[in-house]
This record gives sequence, structure tokens and C-alpha cells, in this order.
Amino acid sequence: MRAAGVVRTVVGWSGTLVLLTDEAGQTEGVRLAHLLSEADFAVLGQRSVAAGVGSAAVLDRLPGEVTERALWWERQVLEVIHGLAPDAPAGAVARPGFDPAVTTVTSREQVKAAELRAAGHAVTVPTLKRQRQRYEAGGVAALVDQRLLRQPSRFGRVDARVVEAVRAAVAEATDDSTRTGGYLLWRARQILDECHHGLVVMPSQATLYRLLDKLAVGLHTTGSARSRRSVASAPSAPFSRPRVFAPGELMEMDSTPLDVLVLLDDGTPGRVELTGVIDVATRTVTAAVLRPTTKSVDASILLARALTPEPMRPGWTQALAMSRSVLPHRRLADIDERLEHAAARPVIVPETIVVDQGSVFLSRNFRSSCAFLGINFQPTHPGSPAEKPHVEKLMSAVGTLFAQFVSGYAGSNTERRGRGLEAKALWSMLELQNLLDEWIVAAWQNRPHDGLRDPATPGRTFTPNEKYATLVESTGYLPVALSGDDYIALLPTCWKAINAYGIKHRHRTYDAEQLNPLRRQPSGNTAHKNLWQVHHDPYDVSRIWIRDPDTGGWITVFWTHLHRDGLPFGELAWDHVRAKLPDATQAEIAEAVQALLRRANRGPDPTPSTSKRDRRVRARTRSTTPPAWPRPEPAATPEPDTGTTPTGAPDGDDTGQALAEVIPLGVFDPYLEATKRW
Repeated sequence: MRAAGVVRTVVGWSGTLVLLTDEAGQTEGVRLAHLLSEADFAVLGQRSVAAGVGSAAVLDRLPGEVTERALWWERQVLEVIHGLAPDAPAGAVARPGFDPAVTTVTSREQVKAAELRAAGHAVTVPTLKRQRQRYEAGGVAALVDQRLLRQPSRFGRVDARVVEAVRAAVAEATDDSTRTGGYLLWRARQILDECHHGLVVMPSQATLYRLLDKLAVGLHTTGSARSRRSVASAPSAPFSRPRVFAPGELMEMDSTPLDVLVLLDDGTPGRVELTGVIDVATRTVTAAVLRPTTKSVDASILLARALTPEPMRPGWTQALAMSRSVLPHRRLADIDERLEHAAARPVIVPETIVVDQGSVFLSRNFRSSCAFLGINFQPTHPGSPAEKPHVEKLMSAVGTLFAQFVSGYAGSNTERRGRGLEAKALWSMLELQNLLDEWIVAAWQNRPHDGLRDPATPGRTFTPNEKYATLVESTGYLPVALSGDDYIALLPTCWKAINAYGIKHRHRTYDAEQLNPLRRQPSGNTAHKNLWQVHHDPYDVSRIWIRDPDTGGWITVFWTHLHRDGLPFGELAWDHVRAKLPDATQAEIAEAVQALLRRANRGPDPTPSTSKRDRRVRARTRSTTPPAWPRPEPAATPEPDTGTTPTGAPDGDDTGQALAEVIPLGVFDPYLEATKRW
């Protein structure tokens, strides 16, 4: 601004006090009334509000030569208005004929027009005046040909009623089977005739196809039906992230088919379903199980597994132990002794679990399990997978990071499926479960996730184990010790008879000495035909449990054909081996992951017989991996009936097996048998 012959800049104000600074940097506060009373008071460089709102940003979408021309005009107009060019150095004075103190705007326009004509630019005084007025009204964007700034119609000259008809046809295709663009345009004509009775003229076929491309962009209208429904179910509001600050505060659960062929219990190849639960705060996969068909009891057992530490299993590298990970193992083991020999996967107690509208999760069994464990059950809205995005991403990541490395990978759809998959070496469901558990501990829990970033240093990503170790320092750890009885109470129930040979369950025979008083006896439960209550674990076929009618506890009944290797593997041997190994390094963990993927890709060891019948027989007799959850100790653990004495018996041959007493059979005499009376 200019007042009393001095040009100063307004740097602030408070009420009627204006803070001014001159070219020397000296600041002075002057009352607004004194400034307005000066005869030569003027506001220099004043521009209307419309000129300063986004005018310069308009040039970004214009051609380069148009932008350069507009900026050239801005330079000329600014010198006419202020007397100085916009790039004039500090302390510069106006050129002769451009000093605003002694000249008028009209005279400066005449001088500038004459100067431009002398430089070869065909500029007249009226043209310069119009450009100045445009600039003062609309900024630099007003110096451009307004036809270039005009936004063309998205659909051109197509009738709005035709646009609505095509949009309605695209909307109908959301839940329908995928069809071609020709069908959609045919359907649009029908809709148009039903609404306007043939009064609207349809544009050309090429125009309709261009219109369809604009209306169906990003909707997968003629593409994948699953992608189309997924896009349609996405919320229209901006995406938001839940604010979670502690492990277990919010967890998500889902089930999806796994793209791997496995050998089922009957020895035939088939697909299985993967059910998993993930913690949102740490991205920790607390449990994941495989089943031929997911049921409500499977989801209940998954909750129990999430509350139980993952034990180190024979064959796993020691780099996967919790004691050699970034997790605070020693302090956690002092609180929860179950973590003493656990693998590097945190135990997280859920507070809230988000599930979809699947019948498995909405069942009474799963709801009662959540109530039994004190978990807040939170279902999503129908058709809203975006409300549980973390577990959806987990299921996709399992397919790309694990499943495609496994022998028998079938691809995500029939177009991606190879040939001769059933002839390859396929894993059984229980063997694949063991591989999946090892992959979660080795790969997933030690893999940096893009969603786990430090707000102060967003360039750094954390692994789930690192994030858990960070949050547990501030939130603490409160173990929920799930006892063996609690776990068995969550298992599925069936009703069986106790025969002389034991209990028959899924073509397997289970027997124990504790069943002697109950053999061939009615249970007294007339509602279930006097059968006995049996609880079984779908993930462990080595044993079942019978409710003891006297004590109310559980009787552990083992599978009669369960084979044990008899090798000692106690805590003393574990601690002795672990003491000689250093802490796990990233290289050791990476090597463990690569070894796991190579083993999964190679498939199980081939056997001489490959017929379908032989594969079925082997599948029926294959035992399970060691259990990974707490069990009640039986009163007397019986040895399985293998027909031989245990290894290490004092009597016997060099193989360690005792020789049985030989009882010779008599010679059959038909004449003597004929004299007998039966």
C-alpha cells in the first residue's frame, strides 16, 4: 500500500491497528483511520477474490504454448498496473512513463502498447485495456481463450434419457451373469421403449458403445462377476480405519476355499477351506485351520486355538522359537508358563471379533463360544467385505505367498488351472495343516507389512512380531489360560455306543481301560437313545473324550491303531539343544521359509504304489501331527495295541521286540468233529 508518499507492505493487523513494513525491514503500527486520511492513500496490487482462487492452477491443464502466452500477458499487465515488472529486483524504480505516482493507468497503457508494437507485437491500446480488466477480474486464467477452459460434456450430445437407460442396464448387470456389451445396449433400448414409448431417437451404434465404455468404466460390467459384485458392494463414503491401540482389541475372521488339491480322508483329491483369524493392531494370524467344509464347530475351535500357544514341533528349525525372536519371551514366560517352549507366534486374547454373514459364524454354536470366552461378537452388514478388509487381504496373501508354492496348486479359477494335478504328489489335509502352521510362524510373522508403520517415521515398516512387542510394552499381557476341560467343552459333540471293542467313530476304533465299567451299558440319556456323549477334535484323530458319569470329568480314549515312534523328546533334551544355539537371525528365518516352500513344492515322498485304492488305504491309516493345544491329563495313559511290546523291552531278539509264545494248532479231523454235539 502507499500512504504519505511511501510504499509499504501490510504484514498484519489487530482491530484497527495495521502493521506495516518498508523496504528497509522496519515495522510500524499505524491506525487505519490515519492511513485512510492520507491524500495519496492507495492499495497497490489489489485483486478481486475471484482472481486469486485457483486461477493459476487452471494453466496446468492447458497446452504449453497457451500457458506461456498467458504468462507473457500477465507480465505486461502487471507493469501497467504497478509500474514495475513482477521480476523487478528489490529497490528498483519504475521506468519513465510507468511511475504510478505521476502517471495514470490510461497513459501507461498507451506507453506499453507503443513499446510492444515497436517490439513486433500487434497490440493496440483497447486490446491492452481489455487484458488488464480481465486480469483484475479473473487473474491469469482470464488471459486465456475461454473456449479452451470450457469443460466438454461427459457424454457429448447424447440425449440424457438415453444415458439414463444405459446406466439402468449397467446397474441391472451387477448381480446378473456376465454378458456382452451388445446385450447391455439391447437391454437399454428395451428400458427406453418402456419408459418413453419409442419417442426417443437412439444414436448410432458407435456412439452407444462409447457411452457404454464411459458408464461402465471400473465396474467390470462385461468382466469378472465376482469383481463386479465386490466393486458394487464397496461403500460410497470415504474409507476409514478403525482406531486400535492394543492387541486383541479388534480381530477379524473369515473362511474361503484354498486353491490347493489335497488328499481327503477317503484318499481322493479335493479342495479344502481355510478359516483364519487376524489381529488388526498387529496383523498377527493367531490361528488358521483347514477343513473339507467349514462348520460352526470349526470356527469355535479356531477361537480356542487362538488362545493357545503354538508349540515347537519336531522338524522345525530352532530359529522359529519364541525365545529367539523379537518377542519379549522371558517376561511373557514368567507370566504365562505355557510360552516356555512356544513358537514365535503371539497369544492374543480377542475382545471383539468381526465376521461376515456366513451361516457358520451366525450359528448358535459360534455365538455361544464367543459368549463363553467373553468375546464381543460383531457381524458385518450383508454383502460388505470391505468392513473386514484385513482378513480379506490375508486370504489373498495366503494364496500368493504360500498356496502357489505347494504341490497340487489348482489356481484361483478354472482358467488358471493346470493339467494332471491329481497325478502329482499331493499332501494330506493334516500334513498341509502342519505346513501352513510352520509358514505362519516362519514367513508371515516375520514379514514387514505395509499397514504396520511408525507414524513418526512412516518410511519404516514393522513385522507382526515387532508390532506386538511394541504394543505389549504399553498395554501389557493378561493370559487367559484355557484349560483342557475348557477346550474339550468347545469341541463338537456326537453320541456313540460303548461296545465290547470300544467306540467306533468315523471308521476308527477307540478304546481305553477306563471304559470297562461302561461297556454295553446305557447312558441313561433317553433323549439320545441311551448313547454316550463323545467329544472329538476334527484336527486330531488320535483321541476322543467321553463324559465320566461318576466324576463329571473327561475320559481320554485313544485310537487303537495310533503309531508312536517312542523317541524321547522332553524338556531336558529341548533345553540342552537350545542352549547351544545362538539367537535366531534374519538369515536363519529366511532360510527356514525357503526350506519350507521347497518342501511344500516337492510334495510328500512318493511311494511304490500309486493306485487310487492304495492311496485311499494310506489316507485312512495316516496318523496326525502332535496336538497344539492343552489337553487334560488322563488317569492312566494306555499304550496303543500294536501287537508288540514297546521298544527297549528287556527280553526279545535284536530288534527289541519280545518273542510271543508259540501255540501249535491241532490237525483237523472231520470224523472226530462229526461225533461232537453242539
